[in-house]
Amino acid sequence: MKRLLTTVFPALVIGIAGALFVLHAWGLPPFTSAVQMTDNAYVRGAVTTISPQVSGYIVDIPLQDYAEVHEGDLIARIDDRSYRARLEQARATLASAQAALANLELTRASREASIVVATAQIHNAQAGVEKAQLDLNRILPLLASQVQSRATGDNARVALRQAEAALEQARASHLVAERALAETQGQRQNLQAAVEGAEAAVHLAEIDLANTRVVAPRNGRLGEIGARVGQYVSPGTQVTALVPDQVWVIANYKETQIAGMRPGQVATLRVDALGGLALTGHVERFSPAAGSEFSVIRADNATGNFTKVAQRMPVRIAIDPGQAMAGLVSPGMSVVVSIDTDQGSQGGMRLGAREGAQPTAPRPQAEAAHGVNPG
Repeated sequence: MKRLLTTVFPALVIGIAGALFVLHAWGLPPFTSAVQMTDNAYVRGAVTTISPQVSGYIVDIPLQDYAEVHEGDLIARIDDRSYRARLEQARATLASAQAALANLELTRASREASIVVATAQIHNAQAGVEKAQLDLNRILPLLASQVQSRATGDNARVALRQAEAALEQARASHLVAERALAETQGQRQNLQAAVEGAEAAVHLAEIDLANTRVVAPRNGRLGEIGARVGQYVSPGTQVTALVPDQVWVIANYKETQIAGMRPGQVATLRVDALGGLALTGHVERFSPAAGSEFSVIRADNATGNFTKVAQRMPVRIAIDPGQAMAGLVSPGMSVVVSIDTDQGSQGGMRLGAREGAQPTAPRPQAEAAHGVNPG
């Protein structure tokens, strides 16, 4: 019996130790933990691709790879001689259009004066008609009494007809002057539109000339400069990339790990590139959908045999400012993220909560156990 115990007891101890080790490794009871960890996490940043907006040959690149820049710093300069010539041409076209408009204003003033003259001629012709009518009225009684000769009466009648014809001519001249003024006013709209179009062309030429200078849109550091002096570039050609100072972490947790997470919870970040140095951050927000929903080719679980696979939910984590080594964190670095879901949040709502929705039921123990596994 003693010999049997000596043989069985070590095997039993080894078996129990192995089972405990497996339970601990998988985070199963009694080794469950509220700390949710994943190594499927990376630093992200608003990396901007710098490209020119105009075509041409590069004549100057004053900066080198990985240089620190500020907003407005020159990154590359494109040969601007043709763009300066286009600007001068656009300005000349604008000056010509403005001169035509100014000349039209002088013509309009002249046409208005012509209307005034024609109006005066009408008044003069009307006076002539009145005088001729009065002369004829005085002569008619004298002709009846044969005091005046018939020739005198004929002259008076002819003078009246001439005065009436002069009045008609004056009225026609007035109508021609009015129509000429209306035509001038119609031309003014065309010339004004030509001036505005020329001004827009000048503005576009100025923009193209300014775009021959490829500048930094914000503060940050450059990536590798892919263009060279003498290279021909066009809109869309990648010159370099700009990495801004602001970075954050995207942690891809399993869907079974995020039930207790809330915005504002403190996260511990260990960056591989910094030798596992621990930084602190806090949960900002959760992705509106699992990562598989944003893939180019989404899986169709409605066909074939089905095997349930835990999906990944991206969680955005902000790096707390004021940490000495936080400035060394760059986009693309790998991070190990740990979040204690037992801690209270600094505000916000639990993931998945909606106004008026029922509280989420607690997860089964077996499902909860899977949530502590490293991602």
